[in-house]
Amino acid sequence: MSKVKDVHIGNRIKAVLQQQGRTTVWLAHQIPCTPNHLYKVYASPSINTDLLKHISEILDYNFFEEFIEIG
Repeated sequence: MSKVKDVHIGNRIKAVLQQQGRTTVWLAHQIPCTPNHLYKVYASPSINTDLLKHISEILDYNFFEEFIEIG
């Protein structure tokens, strides 16, 4: 059975963005939103699922898998 993990999703988004060598300004243009809005997202332990889905598609990374613990 899988369990749901506690994940600070804002930190994970910022980390994946950095791993991909992309900037906050780049992501802000893709969403579109302001960089200031993204800084608030990075600081937040949770975000709207529609926004998380959109960011997942932009970064080609399934953030929803971050919450699943198998075992």
